[in-house]
Amino acid sequence: MPRGQTLRLAPVAGATWLVALGAIHLPQHAAVLAATLWLAVLAALAWSAYGRCPRRGARLAVIVAMLAAVGGAATASHVAVAEPARHAVLSLDVTGGRAVTVQATVVGKVEGRADGTLAFDAIVSRVTIGMAAHLVRAEAEVRVAPDDVDIRGVLDVGAEVVAQGTAHAGRPGDRAVLVFRADRGVTVARAPDGTAAATASLRTELVAAVRGLPGEGAGLVPGLAVGDTSAVSRELSGAMKESSLSHLTAVSGANCALVVGLAFVAASAAGASRPVRVGVGLAVLAGFVLLVTPEPSVVRAATMSAIAMLGVLLGRPAVGMAFLSLGVALLLVIDPWLAGSLGFALSTAATASLLLFARPLAQGLERVLPRALALGLSVPLAAQLACGPLIILVAPQIPVYGVLANLLAAPAAPIATVVGLAACLAAPVPPLQSGLAAVAWLPASWIAATATTVSSLPGDTLPWLEGWPGVLTLSAVGTAVGVLIALRPRTPVGRRMRWSSGALVAVVIGVVAGGGLLGSVAGRWTLPADWSILACDIGQGDAVLLRSNGVVALVDTGPNPESLVACLDRVGIATVDLLVLTHFDLDHAGGAAAVEGRVGTVLHGPPHGDAGLILDRLARAGARLQPAHEGLSGELGRARWSVLWPRARGHAFPPGNDASIVLDVRGGGIPATLLLGDLSASPQRAIAGSGSLRPPYAVVKVAHHGSADQEPALYRAAAPSLAIITVGEDNDYGHPRAEILDTLADVGAVVARTDSEGVVAVRESRGVLEVWRERGG
Repeated sequence: MPRGQTLRLAPVAGATWLVALGAIHLPQHAAVLAATLWLAVLAALAWSAYGRCPRRGARLAVIVAMLAAVGGAATASHVAVAEPARHAVLSLDVTGGRAVTVQATVVGKVEGRADGTLAFDAIVSRVTIGMAAHLVRAEAEVRVAPDDVDIRGVLDVGAEVVAQGTAHAGRPGDRAVLVFRADRGVTVARAPDGTAAATASLRTELVAAVRGLPGEGAGLVPGLAVGDTSAVSRELSGAMKESSLSHLTAVSGANCALVVGLAFVAASAAGASRPVRVGVGLAVLAGFVLLVTPEPSVVRAATMSAIAMLGVLLGRPAVGMAFLSLGVALLLVIDPWLAGSLGFALSTAATASLLLFARPLAQGLERVLPRALALGLSVPLAAQLACGPLIILVAPQIPVYGVLANLLAAPAAPIATVVGLAACLAAPVPPLQSGLAAVAWLPASWIAATATTVSSLPGDTLPWLEGWPGVLTLSAVGTAVGVLIALRPRTPVGRRMRWSSGALVAVVIGVVAGGGLLGSVAGRWTLPADWSILACDIGQGDAVLLRSNGVVALVDTGPNPESLVACLDRVGIATVDLLVLTHFDLDHAGGAAAVEGRVGTVLHGPPHGDAGLILDRLARAGARLQPAHEGLSGELGRARWSVLWPRARGHAFPPGNDASIVLDVRGGGIPATLLLGDLSASPQRAIAGSGSLRPPYAVVKVAHHGSADQEPALYRAAAPSLAIITVGEDNDYGHPRAEILDTLADVGAVVARTDSEGVVAVRESRGVLEVWRERGG
């Protein structure tokens, strides 16, 4: 069938998607947009009824255009209808750090985030500010520390909760109107009941059933079966992402397609007709969605898998693409905020690649590989080529062994999923559940071993251009790879296309290899050789190096070992003489594993969270532990450091942000530097009034990634020439906030920030402070 007919309804999905994007980002104009599109639909209907359109192709084009206009109009109408209620919540003045109490119903899975907090989607029904209570209805994302939940075991989908804390507005285009930080805790007012309670109990029983099994594979079973990743370790989660296997631990279209396929096969074996088989498959799929929680991502995956299965079973890509196009448009009408979801874009791209590209790629690979291997490679390769450019938007790197990892995991994934799902449903019979869980553990352990092995291989990821330039260039490379594999060079034009594609791929491989060298071994050649302060670009977190006379200190380790290792390798740092862990939040101590066995002394703040585990591992690897307190001092090469905070026996500020270590470092080539950890305004005021500061400071590391909770008097007293803000690009907190940037401008400080400028290096030459920025010079 001609490609044009296969993609005939694609404009319907594309137009609906574009309108949805515009409407959710400019909701105040959604009503006008909807009215305009509805008028266009009416005009098209009138023209079709009374006009003359003799050509069949023209009539089909008009129908497609009308469907596209209807999809866009319905999507814009949805946003316009929802906007008053969403705007009403923000008009209550709940942002700006005010204490707020909300009553809400949990509608999304409770999942751990990289910063150690729990996060879940909720529908807020009541907002209380001071003594005033307001009835509302709005989507929100709630974040809370695990220890601040009163009954963790019943915090699940369907629970009604009361959360106390602060809120800020969600980002434009997000479904969540508010992002609520429950700093004062979450209370479960009513546990889930009915179907939600039953499915939550089944998931909890499966997690309990695998708890006694050894190795990383145990925690992976619930993730593979029902998308519950609560038992997956942080290390395995990172390895799964690096090896392109993370889709296995989410409820993706593959899980749903497997469930539908099994139901379809069972119905076929029973002699059911095609309509009955399809009905049984869809009914089982609906039950699976209820079991793993019917949140938007799961409903999206179920819809995409149903579309893909219909296309594959019918053996007609045109029908599958028609279903996909109409399904995408329908989902966007129901939930316009999916238009801004990367997960939705990835699901759409993966499904389309299966329908359009898997077969041509398999036929191309059969020229050099056995047919079975070619078929096995074609599906993950098609998905990798289609989804890779989109993933660049959140992780500008290419998993080199992603296709290989998926090929190795492919035989084990369906077994672990099916047997794990059976173990989940067998909860009423504990012996049977335990036996099935043990069986599922075997293939799950194979997948875990695949992930950890692949992610540890040298060169497992290659750096790539960031943002839309990276998307476009990788799309071009993916197209070239597809042409090389699938196109048969039967004509001069085909041969020229293959030659051009091969040349493009060869050039890109050379450029990427060179970039990889610059990001590691050769990277130090691009840095100032005599830097004394260097802020690593490790995302939302702190990792600051200080160097005097060849002796090195590292202040915090950032959120993960991989980013820290990349920075240390680029700078050429093999050992750290002094490691300062200002406190033990994930964004400051999550990367500590990267320097185990490479540290001489660890200067640490008051223990909390995972402090015991982190310090024990460092000590076992040979580090000497030294608790920090005000007045403690020492030497770093020819420089001298002093601890200004926390107080030795102070109890006003609990362990954590407000008890972060504050360091004064100066001399030996290091300009007078003040590192403020994650302090909020209150302890900053205490330091400013203590008389311990020794201004003026050449450099200040701004507290808490540039949050709004700062004390301007401290920065005025410090009088810094340079302010370094260690912050992640496009972070969820809006850091650095305008308030601290205004404060720094008022005191005359030059600002250097890692989110927009990358690595920041500082040196002092003949009394003059020099700043080098990775992006910006």
